[in-house]
Amino acid sequence: MTVNEPVGERTDRFLLDVMCGTLTSYLRMCGYDTAYAGDLGVENDDRLRTVAREEGRTLVTRDVSLAGRAESAVLLTAHGTVEQLRELRGAGVRLELAEQPSRCGRCNGAVEPVPAGADRPEYAPSADEFDCWRCVECGQFFWKGSHWKRVEKTINEL
Repeated sequence: MTVNEPVGERTDRFLLDVMCGTLTSYLRMCGYDTAYAGDLGVENDDRLRTVAREEGRTLVTRDVSLAGRAESAVLLTAHGTVEQLRELRGAGVRLELAEQPSRCGRCNGAVEPVPAGADRPEYAPSADEFDCWRCVECGQFFWKGSHWKRVEKTINEL
């Protein structure tokens, strides 16, 4: 796959460069295994290309030169998040929130359901009242609250 060849169902693994970081949580909430260069401490173009290749990820970038040299890339031209999401959709990336979250929006780890009655941090609602999930990597709790609804609204309005 080359720059802006339709992504379609070919990949569910992305690497976002630092210019595209706001898309990270959207893609993770849609179930994509999404690494972010800022989290990895990687900004060098050659290193980004290597990480993408070694991990089988499609690079998402606004850098024309970098996209042209990557084995698999989606080149975005827009600056705003909504416009970038439209470009991703136009490139064939399915943007739908998963019924059951599978990725942590914070660290990209896998999430698991939290059983009713389980201990929870103060910031999280009771698992007796809301379906909750916990990241197996970082321990972050998630539920379908106001953030989920805002993301869902944004995606539905694309």
